[in-house]
Amino acid sequence: MKSAKVRSMTQGNPTALLAMFALPMLIGNLFQQAYNLADSVVVGQFVGASALAAIGATSSVTFLFFSICNGISSGCGIVTSQLFGAGDPVRTKRAVANSAYVMMVSAVVMGAVAYAASPMALRLMGTPEDILPDAVLYMRMSCIGVPLVGVYNYTASMLRALGDSRTPLYFLIFACFLNIALDLLFVCVFGMAVFGAALATIIAQMVAGVGGLVHVLRTNPYFMLRRQDFKPDRTIICKSVKLGLPIAMQWSLIAVSTTSLQSFVNGFGTAAVAAYTAISRIEQLVHQPYGSLNAALATYAGQNYGAGRMDRVRLGLKHSFALSGAFTLLIFAVMQLFGDAIVSMFVSDPEVIRLGSEGLKLTSWFYASLALIYMTRGVLNGVGDALFSLINGGVEVVCRVTMPPLLMLIPAMGVESIWWVTGLTWLVSAVFCLLRYDRWKRKKA
Repeated sequence: MKSAKVRSMTQGNPTALLAMFALPMLIGNLFQQAYNLADSVVVGQFVGASALAAIGATSSVTFLFFSICNGISSGCGIVTSQLFGAGDPVRTKRAVANSAYVMMVSAVVMGAVAYAASPMALRLMGTPEDILPDAVLYMRMSCIGVPLVGVYNYTASMLRALGDSRTPLYFLIFACFLNIALDLLFVCVFGMAVFGAALATIIAQMVAGVGGLVHVLRTNPYFMLRRQDFKPDRTIICKSVKLGLPIAMQWSLIAVSTTSLQSFVNGFGTAAVAAYTAISRIEQLVHQPYGSLNAALATYAGQNYGAGRMDRVRLGLKHSFALSGAFTLLIFAVMQLFGDAIVSMFVSDPEVIRLGSEGLKLTSWFYASLALIYMTRGVLNGVGDALFSLINGGVEVVCRVTMPPLLMLIPAMGVESIWWVTGLTWLVSAVFCLLRYDRWKRKKA
């Protein structure tokens, strides 16, 4: 089944394939991150540092619940990409249909659980009392949007498995501009503060998710499903869950570790929380090129693994190292030279700007570790190495839980220990990723 809406990655130059596939995803991911950035910038500048801290205090907890949905989405995408790479259009369409069951059930369940657990989770993290009401409000509004994000993730993950990374981009771009416009309207004009920022994001998520799904149902041949395609396929569902659950657990463990770190940050007061929030938002953008190449590699590796092309899987990783290395050098220079100016985009408080700038300049020394993590994870996820996802998540938990008290034993470390924990966690995780990939490569040699 040939269509301009799908692309095989089993032939052609890996660098060109990865770059062409990753670029629309990168643009889309940057626009997706603009949802949170718009909330943070508008609230930080027009409401204040306390409101910005309230939004930031929810990040790690909401990431915990979103990560489960994203992990399941990855598992469904891997199964679909492998079937597509193997040249099996009948089972590929069945995978597209069955993935909807798996992903939407997980989104609805996680959204409901997160909504109910919001106040307790934020209190357990030691969220400062002065920002707790706004934090609970923002988190609960985010939870309402989980099923809407699930609709978008379903459409995007299936399209990417089929080699189409462009279509999701168009809907994200429109939704992002809509979100920014609604942020300004609700927060600056109507004075709705944190509630207005959250409401703007929910409306934008609805447009991206529902609009994208309606479009592909009408235009993509693999979404033009017949009644028999919707018959539950136990093999596809079980394999999707088998591959997706460890990835979900990996991201959940990472979320648990960042939640633990957030609790540590909360102990330094509102200024530190605001600085950490600004850095987190900035580094979400830094992660996007790596994450886009990671997703491109997962699709690339999945299709080539399904086609039995182990040589191309290994070659793809080498090419991705070159691409990610160039970006690492560029973004390192930007953070070292313009850290102050970047943080000042989020807040005008001099102390928050100072803390945030110091943090950015320190963690940027570890961006090479991020490149190694994302590239090796992409390949290992694509070939179905589910166990490693769980192992890698456990490594990050151990690092983020054990390092803060150890670093605080160093005299005069203070707030700076927050940034050291982040950087050293990336470094240790990168070592484990490389060791696991080397083990897989030896087994397949």
